[in-house]
Amino acid sequence: MSRLLSSQAMSSFLPKKDLLGFAVLALILVVVLPLSLDIFRLNLVGKYLTYAFVAVGLVLCWGYGGILSLGQGVFFGLGGYAMAMFLKLEASDPESTKIQSTPGIPDFMDWNQITELPFFWQPFHSLGFTLLAIIVLPSILGYIIGVAMFKRRVGGVYFAIITQAFAAILTILIIGQQGYTGGVNGMTDLRTLHGWDIRTDSAKYVFYFLCVFMLFVCLLIAQFIRKSKLGRLLVAMRDKEDRVRFSGYDVSNFKIFVFCVGAIFAAIGGALFTLQVGFMSPTLVGIVPSIEMVIFCAVGGRLSIIGAVYGALAVNFAKTSFSESFPELWLFAMGGLFIAVVMAFPNGLAGLYNTYAAPKVDALFAKFFNKKSLTTTPPEGALTEPKKNGGIKKTPAVTAESRSIPQGAIHEPQ
Repeated sequence: MSRLLSSQAMSSFLPKKDLLGFAVLALILVVVLPLSLDIFRLNLVGKYLTYAFVAVGLVLCWGYGGILSLGQGVFFGLGGYAMAMFLKLEASDPESTKIQSTPGIPDFMDWNQITELPFFWQPFHSLGFTLLAIIVLPSILGYIIGVAMFKRRVGGVYFAIITQAFAAILTILIIGQQGYTGGVNGMTDLRTLHGWDIRTDSAKYVFYFLCVFMLFVCLLIAQFIRKSKLGRLLVAMRDKEDRVRFSGYDVSNFKIFVFCVGAIFAAIGGALFTLQVGFMSPTLVGIVPSIEMVIFCAVGGRLSIIGAVYGALAVNFAKTSFSESFPELWLFAMGGLFIAVVMAFPNGLAGLYNTYAAPKVDALFAKFFNKKSLTTTPPEGALTEPKKNGGIKKTPAVTAESRSIPQGAIHEPQ
């Protein structure tokens, strides 16, 4: 009985179609790409995957909760800068900085005539505090923004504009406080993590697989939220917020929670970006990168957490390829891509897959497993019973049913 219940709970948490999506993504990221790409290209893929954290968080906020945030770069930057501060302090020991006028502090502080490490930099000597800060800082900021906005029923386009303003404010703050943040150049020359050189090929392999592991942890958390009662409430709030409120639920609390979850995902992505790329700058925090993150989610499919990962990979790959040949035209291409997604395929790559590819895949699997069950474990009288009951002939019926699934329907909470 307990096994039956656990099996039902597992199938409810991770249905076969979702399980297949997770398995294919894991196969691509863990086996195919590491075996087929050199370390330079694999490191680029690792960088693209850090944006997938933000896209997955946006699927929960925007796709399910109806909260369009154009300031996710703020949280991405918080996580990235927290990790960069730890790495920068490790690279600024007195021995390495003895040629400075004030040894033992980061080089950009010395250039700006700061003679003492600021108090808010001191805790970042500890890796434990840094890891805690990557989770806690975006949570606190997300909670403050959420309480200030959602408790006053600010939403829709007004919330999107306000989050954009936060991205602009943080960018101006970072650039203006050059002596404490590195200014427009950001934090560079990050070398070691607890004495381990992060610039070697072996370190890049380790960080890539760490990034994949953390991405799947976030995907499973997002899947849990989708399939839980909270996921159904988020969809209800997105479609009919007043009805949910009149049913007795405090809508703002749910919005604050999912917004904080999206902020934490983005911060984890930012920290992994710093580890893999080796720097952090305000160009990754502002309005433009925040809008690009929304495009990653839209292209992949704002109702699909797996699609968001593919969207981040596809758009960033196109950005790298296209910007090498036409660097000035890339932003126009990005804008055109966003318009095309909204006008032509609003459910993104996941919607295209569900409409055109999923029925064929389902039919193929149904045909394969039916054949396998008939050839491997033929029960007594199996040659006559299927014909009487029409068991084999039910396969086209399953195919017809699967073809009737609307675009993006499998991503809705059951």
